[in-house]
Amino acid sequence: MPVLKLEENVSKKTVYIGLGSNLGNREENIKKALYLLSNTEGIKLVSLSRLYNTKPVGYKEQPYFVNGVAEILTSLKPISLLNQLKKIEKEMGRKKTTRWGPRIIDLDILFYDKITYSDNILTIPHPESHKRWFVLKPMNDVASTFQHPVLKKTIKSLLEELTDED
Repeated sequence: MPVLKLEENVSKKTVYIGLGSNLGNREENIKKALYLLSNTEGIKLVSLSRLYNTKPVGYKEQPYFVNGVAEILTSLKPISLLNQLKKIEKEMGRKKTTRWGPRIIDLDILFYDKITYSDNILTIPHPESHKRWFVLKPMNDVASTFQHPVLKKTIKSLLEELTDED
């Protein structure tokens, strides 16, 4: 009788992670975050969007960002995944500063399969995802037909509805 690996019995979910950096070598920061993410137990990197130069939102007096989206498969529950993302941010030297301020790395759960979830720590889908060019444009690269679980519109149609890069 063949032995089953535990991993084969675990249900994996498709998750989309937003990546952003506007301090230091932004592209290298994204690459390092992807390396750390792909070497995290319970996470498999599936695809990556192109990286885009984007203007800051909210706090505008800061350098432009590089943003992208990674598609992953994970056996981690949403809060466990969030904890792993925060661990990577901390390992890379992210410090809590001004809201929407400069950061060496920013990792956000944009969509976790097709679920909706909300508590005082995490909201899925990310509450601003449908309004942000820097989320929708790279998300369109990897999953243009993915349907927003609340708005019931595809990423492609949400991107087409935006009037500018905000």
